Amino acid sequence: MNIAIVGAGAAGIATAHALACDGHAVTVYDRHGSAAEGASFAPTGWLAPALLQPWSAPGLRAPASLLRIGSGLRRAELSWLWQWRQAGRRIRSAPEQAHPALAAIERLSRYSRQLRDGDPVALDQDLQAQNGAMVLLRSEATLARLAPALKVLADAGVPVQRLDAAQARLLEPGLAGDFPLAAALNLPEAATANSRLWVQLQRFSAQQMGVQFVFNAQVTRLQHAPARVQLADEAAPRKHEAIVVCTGMEGAALLRPLGLHLPLIGLGGYTASAPVREPVHAPRCALLDWDSQITLVRLGQRVRAGGGAELGTSGTLHKPSLQRLFRALNQWFPGGMHASQGLQGWRGTRAMTPDGAPLLGASGLPGIWLNLGHGTHGAAMAHGCAWVLADLVKGRAPAIDTAGLTLERF
Repeated sequence: MNIAIVGAGAAGIATAHALACDGHAVTVYDRHGSAAEGASFAPTGWLAPALLQPWSAPGLRAPASLLRIGSGLRRAELSWLWQWRQAGRRIRSAPEQAHPALAAIERLSRYSRQLRDGDPVALDQDLQAQNGAMVLLRSEATLARLAPALKVLADAGVPVQRLDAAQARLLEPGLAGDFPLAAALNLPEAATANSRLWVQLQRFSAQQMGVQFVFNAQVTRLQHAPARVQLADEAAPRKHEAIVVCTGMEGAALLRPLGLHLPLIGLGGYTASAPVREPVHAPRCALLDWDSQITLVRLGQRVRAGGGAELGTSGTLHKPSLQRLFRALNQWFPGGMHASQGLQGWRGTRAMTPDGAPLLGASGLPGIWLNLGHGTHGAAMAHGCAWVLADLVKGRAPAIDTAGLTLERF
């Protein structure tokens, strides 16, 4: 088939690669000048387990005060926020049961890791990958908030080791002595990597397989039956046999005129990166402080902090949110990172559904497929989503159960 992909982020590039492996002729359209220039540009790189990322799913009770709500909050965002909180209440009401949405996220994350581990694109490449992570617990109440996610991880056989404060500090001796640490969860099989570098490598591999890339291309309209892609600077639409929408909020806007209203909002967030100054004093593995919703990930000779959640802010940069991350870099590991040189800050917007899981599969419109709404899971789920989508397009049964992932759940 001749297939168009809209979006060249982690999901779009992985999908292009999977479809090319299946023998399809693939063209990728993106409004940026290269791949991974949007939400995939500078994420933390946390890959697994996906459920222990901040804002990964409702019901894990991130502190409400850490959600920044701007004056431009729209009705759709208010509706999404209400649905998110309602879903969270249902999950918390039965923490001993594995909720379908959380199970779907973990199932897809685990499948993605299996595919990444066997990905020939990554062989002999320095992806700044690391295994191991810790969730820092300031109190027993923090641990209780994570109960629904820990239930799903236990059912999936993901090892999670409870550590006291002394044991945690042995694993991370550079952690500041005044950090309010009560205990920690050690995740020996957790994975992190430079996900943007991985996307770029997959892009080059896809090009070698014949995938065409059209960058600086503003898609203004989609058509179905037959499938067509209209670009801003072209008079006639481009003809395809199918279209896969892999770009978040832009994709939702393109599908709205076709009568498809997706339950998505754009959640803003930040990362801040600093070069390592003294490796002995820098973090050894990825760290997540659930109470502050800040993640620290070691990426080669840099450490990246991620955090923040914004609704209704119109994409404006909030300097206090960024400064909060830089303070974490300096204060959590004193002397480990350079405090005033080589610093980088970034704001991105993630398209999210009310239950945290992506929209994957048929759209209900002939010839149009969905692979979007990954929220904080874009890099963690890209490989799995790509191959599930490729299986569905080819008419094969996917390797995993797609319950909780398709549009029909809304």
